[in-house]
Amino acid sequence: MDLVDELRAFVATAQAGSFTGAGEQLGLSNRLMSKYVAELETRLGVRLFQRTTRRVGLTAAGEDLLARAPALLDELDDLLAGMTEGTRGFSGTIRVTAPVTFGEIYFVGMLDRFAQDHPDLTIDMRLSDRHLDLAAEGIDVAFRIGRNDMLSLKERKLGTLRMMVVASPAYIGQHGAPQTPGDLITHRCIMDTNRRGSRDWVFQRDGITTTIPMESSFHVNSARAVAQLAAEGRGIAYLPRFALGQMLQDGQLTQVLADYTSEAGNLNAVYLEGRTLPRKVRALIDFAARDLGHVGIL
Repeated sequence: MDLVDELRAFVATAQAGSFTGAGEQLGLSNRLMSKYVAELETRLGVRLFQRTTRRVGLTAAGEDLLARAPALLDELDDLLAGMTEGTRGFSGTIRVTAPVTFGEIYFVGMLDRFAQDHPDLTIDMRLSDRHLDLAAEGIDVAFRIGRNDMLSLKERKLGTLRMMVVASPAYIGQHGAPQTPGDLITHRCIMDTNRRGSRDWVFQRDGITTTIPMESSFHVNSARAVAQLAAEGRGIAYLPRFALGQMLQDGQLTQVLADYTSEAGNLNAVYLEGRTLPRKVRALIDFAARDLGHVGIL
């Protein structure tokens, strides 16, 4: 039996916590996953997992192997890919994740543009507003907005996403437009609860930062839905520019408080610390950094 297959089965099982989950990740049966792991244990002469009816847990030996095996497999993949990608492009699978609204508006298109040059590459894309566990989910890279608080993750800044305060022409015609951030407390506002610190709307002008603690009777966990509600005249919204789509160009929404610079959030590519980053993942991150500048969402 092939040692590489055994190691891949071991890593997938450790990340998924079960043979069934590992089989789904690698496209193989849970019975074959169990067989591969058993063969690896026999080869090494140690038990790598403590098995229960529902899950498998790592032994001390298993934890030691998991600390090193992913990097070895990454280096092997990188070596093999380097032998062929010059003529055929990248191959294998990249597992990526991004926030739902950002993913639907931009991320899907970016991945499609990247994949066009690599027809043998499989992309496993998972859109979620939760910060998925990269190790447990077997994810190569996450595209996230805002700061990263986990020391086990490394990040590369790809750009800065600007916030805008917008309202519909109908709302402004009926209620008027705020002239200063402080005026917002007299207006109906719609809150995007997916944004960290969603109650605090931050503005800068002439080197002075003003934070307005907002109250709202309409809380929505979708930036796209907030934009739609604002376009329908339900109130004023504080949103990242990319979430507004064509609504600004079409005149459905109008920027207010344009003399103020609204809070900026960094867009980062995030990946596991201590792992050798495969060449295809590095290429994807580089491509995303270039592509963001071309599509005009920063």
